[in-house]
Amino acid sequence: MYRYDEFDQAFVEERCHQFRSQVERRLKGEISEDQFKPLRLQNGLYLQLHAYMMRIAIPYGVLSVRQLRKLAEIARRFDRGFGHFTTRQNIQYNWIKLEQAPDILDELASVGMHAIQTSGNCIRNTTCDPYAGVAIDEIEDPRVWGEIIRQWSTIHPEFLFLPRKFKIALTGAAEDRAAILFHDIGIRIIKGDGNETGFAVYVGGGQGRTPVVGSLIRPFLQKKQLLSYLEAIMRVYNLHGRRDNIYKARIKILVKALGIEEFTSQVEEEWQKLDKPSIDLPTKEYQRIAKYFEPIALKPAPIEDEQVAARRASDTKFNSFMRNNVRAHKVPGYVSVAIALKEPGKIPGDASADQMDAVADLSERYGHNEIRVTYTQNLVLPNIALGDLLKVYDGLVAARLASANFELITDIIACPGLDYCNLANARAIPIAQDIARRFGALEKAQHIGPLRLNISGCINACGHHHAGNIGILGVDKKGTEHYQITLGGSPGDDASVGSILGPSFPAEELPQAIETVVSTYLSLRENEKETFLSTYRRVGKEPFKHALYDSEPSNSNGLSDALEKV
Repeated sequence: MYRYDEFDQAFVEERCHQFRSQVERRLKGEISEDQFKPLRLQNGLYLQLHAYMMRIAIPYGVLSVRQLRKLAEIARRFDRGFGHFTTRQNIQYNWIKLEQAPDILDELASVGMHAIQTSGNCIRNTTCDPYAGVAIDEIEDPRVWGEIIRQWSTIHPEFLFLPRKFKIALTGAAEDRAAILFHDIGIRIIKGDGNETGFAVYVGGGQGRTPVVGSLIRPFLQKKQLLSYLEAIMRVYNLHGRRDNIYKARIKILVKALGIEEFTSQVEEEWQKLDKPSIDLPTKEYQRIAKYFEPIALKPAPIEDEQVAARRASDTKFNSFMRNNVRAHKVPGYVSVAIALKEPGKIPGDASADQMDAVADLSERYGHNEIRVTYTQNLVLPNIALGDLLKVYDGLVAARLASANFELITDIIACPGLDYCNLANARAIPIAQDIARRFGALEKAQHIGPLRLNISGCINACGHHHAGNIGILGVDKKGTEHYQITLGGSPGDDASVGSILGPSFPAEELPQAIETVVSTYLSLRENEKETFLSTYRRVGKEPFKHALYDSEPSNSNGLSDALEKV
């Protein structure tokens, strides 16, 4: 993984010193809150319902053991003993005191971390496939370009005050695990003619009030031209993006207004004007950065383990963990282990300081000192020898992190909602907890199969509800919290925006409504291999709509009836 050099470190430390001075002036009353607001946002500090919230950048979702331990320490010293991992592969602390914010930034700087550009109308943290560098379906490691984009975009003078926030995602694998089509710019490493690797570039994706799947703007771009092409896109957006209406300021609105053909034409024209050699990365500099991401020299390991096989045969929970949370590795004898921060009934995405320390310990002993953060609010240990898997699993059990529900219905993405956020219309956390408890029995979740359920507390869609197979949106209905259900969203290669099913439900009725949707799916699927999304796309929304709105209310547990055979 990348390590800050002297320039990086000096820059971050100077930024910390600068912000400390700004906070001191605010506490003394020398500057007003209106004057202070843009300064704190540039350093990831928000003012929420109850306290300040600080958002920490985790570039392309990669953490070292030392960094994760520092995050645990910050949770203990400055928060209430936990942190919240987000859908931008960041971490948030929700109970920060203003006078302590500079101390937190100093602590982060000591381990090569910061909160720069985690908020504001700038290029935000670039996200990446959490299995980058180890996935068996990978063409090339996209983290190298994630770091290049980080260095290029950080305090870029032209892109610090964009019309609106801007998000970029990368993937280098056959399967899109970074939701690139729901980003302002999505980048995919592909192979072109002559087996040359390059990029397919997409623009105009996003969620929020106007959910849109991104459009292909460049089928193949040479790797050496990436930065100049990104700069051309950003310049067109910066020039034409609306600043008069916050709801129409994202690049997706501009692409829709111009049309993808005209937008592409303007980008290509702008690109031709640029002095590309002064923008694009020199080969030597690319090679310097790429060295930080060379594969770890993993020792040869057996591809089978008798103890693992025996444990699978005797321990149903471990067998489920192997089935749902363990992924193949490009090096034989190794696996990647997903740690679902979604124990049914707990807050999705939250990890206590003790749990962060436990994961750091496991990574140090067995995982080659590396941890990944996923946009689905989970963690990954990417390099685990099969012979060490039982030790890792038992360590996760002890830390209450061994939920075997990765990518099942209880692996819910949820924003903080009205419990913390002053933009939210409704709570998201308790709704996620209620639904997870209802489907909490692992045998139920496994019988249902892969199903992405996402919850947002407002239309800003921080919970990615538009991309959920089942999406839930909190709305304000005459002063009460209601929830709208969408079906058919997908964040992957087959990206789609979910369709609204019908009128919203009050909080107390929502879990039963979700159960009705799931039991309807179970009654409609052709076999146990047909996923929820496949069934929905085959039959459409009418059977689900009929089951929710046209049928007589029933007190029977439809899901339990459907699962009697399990």
